[in-house]
Amino acid sequence: MTDIKDLITDNIDLWTSAIKKRNSQGRGSSKKIQLTGIKKLRKLILELAVRGKLVPQYNNDESVTVLLDKIAAEKTQLIVDKKLKKQKPLLAITNEEKPFEIPTSWNFKRFGDVMFNRDGERKPVSAAERKGIQGKYDYYGASGVIDQVNGFLFDKSLLLIGEDGANLISRSTPIAFLAHGKYWVNNHAHVLDGITTQFLEFIALHINAISLEDYITGTAQPKMNQAKMNSIVVAIPPEAEQHRIVAKVDKLMALCDQLEQQTEQSLIAHQTLVEVLLAALTNSENADDFQISWQRIAEHFDVLFTTEHSIEQLKQTILQLAVMGKLVPQNPSDEPASALLEKIAEEKAQLIADKKIKKQKPIPVITGDEKLFELPNGWVSCSLAELIPQFQNGASSRGDSDGKDIIVLRLADIKNWQVSFVDTRSIAISEKSSERYTLEKGDVLIIRVNGSADIVGRFITCHQKYDAIYCDHFIRMRFPIKCFSSSYLSLLGSSSLIRERIADLFVSTAGQKTVNQTHIGSLSVTLPPIAEQHRIVAKVDELMALCEQLNARLSDAQTTQLHLADAVVENALN
Repeated sequence: MTDIKDLITDNIDLWTSAIKKRNSQGRGSSKKIQLTGIKKLRKLILELAVRGKLVPQYNNDESVTVLLDKIAAEKTQLIVDKKLKKQKPLLAITNEEKPFEIPTSWNFKRFGDVMFNRDGERKPVSAAERKGIQGKYDYYGASGVIDQVNGFLFDKSLLLIGEDGANLISRSTPIAFLAHGKYWVNNHAHVLDGITTQFLEFIALHINAISLEDYITGTAQPKMNQAKMNSIVVAIPPEAEQHRIVAKVDKLMALCDQLEQQTEQSLIAHQTLVEVLLAALTNSENADDFQISWQRIAEHFDVLFTTEHSIEQLKQTILQLAVMGKLVPQNPSDEPASALLEKIAEEKAQLIADKKIKKQKPIPVITGDEKLFELPNGWVSCSLAELIPQFQNGASSRGDSDGKDIIVLRLADIKNWQVSFVDTRSIAISEKSSERYTLEKGDVLIIRVNGSADIVGRFITCHQKYDAIYCDHFIRMRFPIKCFSSSYLSLLGSSSLIRERIADLFVSTAGQKTVNQTHIGSLSVTLPPIAEQHRIVAKVDELMALCEQLNARLSDAQTTQLHLADAVVENALN
């Protein structure tokens, strides 16, 4: 007999530290992580329960055959009273079908032999009746409780089992529901009754503990029909032991709830601590403050950066420090950025004189109150529009009727915020259009439209001249006078300085978020000397490589924890 309490307490660190990133697809919790260890522990508790390994067996318990005889007699009477349809005899259970060993006082039975199917009692309810009571009752379907009433009304404790096989196999919520009180049930769930509510509770527990994949029919649209459901093999203990099992499971699940809550609170506290310590770096007023803040982090580095979120926060802090001038020392011999602004102003005046650009309204000067932080010597803060960027929206996907094929870059060709030519598409474009949408080294593609706020407004740097054009999901930004290292501009665009401002600017329409050329031109940026930009990029590359090493170590540790949790579970079941 496995001592489940010792199994939990002796491996408490394992259950709470086995964590993995949650798949972002599909419905369900919005949490970004899954407490896999505790999830496995819950599953283990259920499996031990239905194998007779959770509570002791007592010789003075009434034999399980007494309960089975009561069930058979009740079923016969319900058939006589025409409350149940007579079903065909189910096949005897073979040794090969028995999924695991059970105590000698238990008995394997077919699901259909011990349950009373209430599906036949379903009676349609009129639209007027539904409207009158909608919202007053829970509604159950194949995916659990949902928010639409269009089925059949029942008014007692019953067991509901989802019929849709795809949901049964893939979703993480329970596949059997013990429903109490008045509720509606659609035709995607089986409705079942039992000899007692306590028996229904045990059967619900049992169904949630086993895999139902062997009882699923169909591939394109998997289902668990009534015949397959009735053939499920269940292990039945004496009635008194069922009571002890259900009570024990409830107690242990409550303990899992506590573990889950404590773990989540610990993760939140850890996350808050990391954010506070990193914020102290970016908010430091001078070199001494910065050094003190960094020392606090350095002393506890190994325990601070132990989650994907904390490492991501570290990456964002590195970017923020980079664009604030706090990542590398300044060199007094560097040509100051103000000299660049003077050259750009002269170029702008000449372009206006040559009528190549229109004279613009004066751009408001960024005042001290508007500056987010104190800039280092040699740096300037300005709007992108002051650097006279040339903008060009991308080509229509329709192309030109008289053109020749050329690669057109789409959002699908952006991988990790870099241009990828792994799986490109081509469209026919005229020579004139091709010249209009060229991509030179140093050009920046800005994602103009997307459904995700994290994607819109991202800067994608062209590190070389591309034999390709770009689609109208992008805006090309090009500077007539080199004022940015293309790599520095790329990390600037990924920093919170730009990302937070973009989030305030984009327009949302029909689920799509959009930025335009005016939005981009209004962005306030930090402009360091060109030489310092190169030093910043080199330091960022070095530190990001260290972050990737942290991520790799974390991934290895998480994989090990998950394997250990699996091993403990397997050992307990064997």
